[in-house]
Amino acid sequence: MATVVLVGTLDTKGAEYAWLAGRLREAGCEVVVVDAGVLPPPAGTPAGDIGAEAVARAAGHDLAALRAGGDRGAAVAAMAEGVERVVGDLHREGRLHAVLAVAGSGGSFIAARAMRALPVGVPKLLVSTMAGGDVAPYVGSSDITMMYSVVDVAGINSVSSLILGNAVAAVAGMAAHHERGLADPQSQGRRLVGASMFGVTTPAVDAARARLDELGCAPRGADGSRGMRGPPLVLAGTG
Repeated sequence: MATVVLVGTLDTKGAEYAWLAGRLREAGCEVVVVDAGVLPPPAGTPAGDIGAEAVARAAGHDLAALRAGGDRGAAVAAMAEGVERVVGDLHREGRLHAVLAVAGSGGSFIAARAMRALPVGVPKLLVSTMAGGDVAPYVGSSDITMMYSVVDVAGINSVSSLILGNAVAAVAGMAAHHERGLADPQSQGRRLVGASMFGVTTPAVDAARARLDELGCAPRGADGSRGMRGPPLVLAGTG
């Protein structure tokens, strides 16, 4: 069964994450909730599977000290580092087939850092109030998918339920696809070749790709659809 890791600040968005977790389980996914919040969640908020204390410790910090310090920027940076390490461990343990986060500016910063550290091809979906502007600081050179939340992530209403429902359906499908790909023996073992093209170099790279295929290598195109582990050979095309 595919596992979706939810990364969120349960101190401000516990209800939304409980809703997401329920819908993901209905879609047939296992769910691991990672709490990146600094403050204590409101009474009645379901606890994360990996609590905020564990996230802070993963970055070498004490959660109580972060709270007492009263420095939101420092606390967010510490929790972002902790989430990156926790999510990375889950991936290495085979307990992560996709990551989903819904957030404002601070939560987007935290979740995006962890997502950027994951390998290309691991599904990463960030529903954010920041997606209506410049997303380069969040996405960087990774394959994060950002979805605009349209409304603030502040409760489940007639608009947010549509947006978050779409996000659940998307990430559940991506997680299942990723799990199947990991289990496919045909996708393993070929050497990976990176090839870049620029206009007039396309015919040359196409010819090289055909020859590499004959040699048992797997060129990876812009869609990332082919090739797996192995020593890389980079072909650089220039215009």
